[in-house]
Amino acid sequence: MIVASDLGKRYPGGFEALAGVSFTIEAGRMVFITGHSGAGKTTLIKLVASIERPTAGSLVVNGQNLAALRRSVIPYVRRHIGMVFQDQKLLFDRNALDNVLLPLQITGLGRRESVRRAQAALDKVGLLARAKAMPVALSGGEQQRLAIARAVVNRPALLVADEPTGNLDADSADEVLELFAEFNRVGVTVILATHEPRRIERYRPQLLVLDHGRLAA
Repeated sequence: MIVASDLGKRYPGGFEALAGVSFTIEAGRMVFITGHSGAGKTTLIKLVASIERPTAGSLVVNGQNLAALRRSVIPYVRRHIGMVFQDQKLLFDRNALDNVLLPLQITGLGRRESVRRAQAALDKVGLLARAKAMPVALSGGEQQRLAIARAVVNRPALLVADEPTGNLDADSADEVLELFAEFNRVGVTVILATHEPRRIERYRPQLLVLDHGRLAA
């Protein structure tokens, strides 16, 4: 479960990206964060993923208030959260399999089990046959699916994505959204920021609508 209470984020210089945001997300839900450009979607995603910390209020994820955690604990919290960025943040000097292996290497999992899990994650997103391909040889949709495989290889209970279809054509975007829906169907809590509300209607998700840093609906 995720509970935000009067959540706020103010950046140096005084810019207030979020203010007074409160909501509850039950475990296992599929949630879309929508709103105009600059509404605060990316900021909220970064707070939930513990990439950034709130400057006001509280944000409780799986029983832990991310606003009050010691910085030394945050890397361990992130291991239970899968994150997909709009620009993928892939390592272009490593092949697809090695990109997916990276989170497991950080946790210290043994090589044999790591490879097994990474191959399973690639298979889930339809890229097992491209395991040895370099990211530059993959299409935009394939690169985003590779990023999803990397995000889920640690079997997180929470999967968070920032505009994961923003740079994709319509068919690739539909494929990526369906992948997120498949993970949600097996119990993973999925939170996506998007500027394409019409594309998500068929999933009947919980919606959080932001307007200039405040929760509008």
